[in-house]
Amino acid sequence: MNETLERWSSRRAFILAVTGAAVGLGNIWRFPYMTGENGGAVFLLLYVAFVVLLGLPVMMAEILIGRAGRRSPMHSLAHLAQQAKVTPHWRWLGAFGALTVFLILSFYSVVSGWSIEFLVEAVNGDFVGLGPAEIGANFDAFLADPLRMTFNHTLFMILTMSVVAAGVANGLEKLNNLMMPLLYVLLVVLVIHAAFTDGFAPALTWLFRPDMSALSVGVVINALGHAFFTLAVGACALMAYGAYMPDHQSLPRAAGAVAILDVAVALLAGIAIFSVVFAQGMDPGEGPGLMFVTLPIAFAELPWGSLWLGLFFLLLLLATWTSSINLAEPMVATLQGFGLRRSRATAIVALGVWLAGMLSVLSFSTMAEVHWLAGMNFFELVTTVPTDVFLPIGGLLIAIFAAWVLPRDTALRALDAGPNGFRAWRALVRFVSIPLTLIVLLSGLI
Repeated sequence: MNETLERWSSRRAFILAVTGAAVGLGNIWRFPYMTGENGGAVFLLLYVAFVVLLGLPVMMAEILIGRAGRRSPMHSLAHLAQQAKVTPHWRWLGAFGALTVFLILSFYSVVSGWSIEFLVEAVNGDFVGLGPAEIGANFDAFLADPLRMTFNHTLFMILTMSVVAAGVANGLEKLNNLMMPLLYVLLVVLVIHAAFTDGFAPALTWLFRPDMSALSVGVVINALGHAFFTLAVGACALMAYGAYMPDHQSLPRAAGAVAILDVAVALLAGIAIFSVVFAQGMDPGEGPGLMFVTLPIAFAELPWGSLWLGLFFLLLLLATWTSSINLAEPMVATLQGFGLRRSRATAIVALGVWLAGMLSVLSFSTMAEVHWLAGMNFFELVTTVPTDVFLPIGGLLIAIFAAWVLPRDTALRALDAGPNGFRAWRALVRFVSIPLTLIVLLSGLI
């Protein structure tokens, strides 16, 4: 396959696109409940430290490979392996990444469908006057209704794939340029609202004043895993984006900007969520149900609660939409590498992801008792194995390829950080990021 001719039109477009890939459920759903379960400020400090030591260097490694290869992930790896005079089997890392992102997108679409349902219910004021048991029961009834779940899953897939089919410049770039600034505007509006609640000061104290008694090995491992997960590394999605990266753009500066924007979303979402939770005297450690059960209860008790809750689920929908579009792109790029037109490649990916997503939809109803591995139904399996095992495997191999296999001159040019910057990055990946990734993988397997 020849080099791709597509490029992001500007440095800003590239940064927004990679941020769109990184920002999603991990920032707005997973970060708040993980922080709540792991002691607040202690988890936050560890998470930021591991973003710098693990997430950011591996993200740079993944983008670097795509930029050096200027092809789809699979073909970039094959081309660069040939240059390095090593086994061509490295190309299968691209296929493994496509499988990983395929499985992640299949459940991502289903969970994003929940945000559509909750957005409609919030706007209609359906949560007003309901207690915890009633909101929980309504959520369970929705999950057990395969028709409603299928409708929302299908609608979200149409929203996602219609943008991907339009291409890099006319689809992904235009949407990212519009939606990412809008996402930050919504976040700031929600934080300003939170500042006028009684829970704002307690939330800031809890998030930014560490209680070292909460520190444990489990908290360290969870922070390490989330730092890896939040930047969308390990699935070769960012490799595809690196292939479209403009020439003469410093990769460390661009990646650093993405990391700052990504962490900022998590922090702003955490402030907005925990201010409301503390204002209502609720427990921040509610776990995964924090988003879909606790928050509707908390917002329903506030003035104009339906409006603010609606804005919050709109924010969640926008974040998952941009993230899903950016997850789909490497799969489409891989099929294009085999000679398929973008429209046909997009249709194949859309159908496959939709069908896999239907297994997750039915995991809450007709297939709830069908166990695939270790007593897990399909939804439990697909939300666990790809994120906890496949992503660390992919990240580990990407880091090894970029820092140990890729010829020095090729990597130096693609990083575009000068000799000293390159030496610092390579040493960090080799002797810090790779061992930390191994810990993430081992903890996922255990």
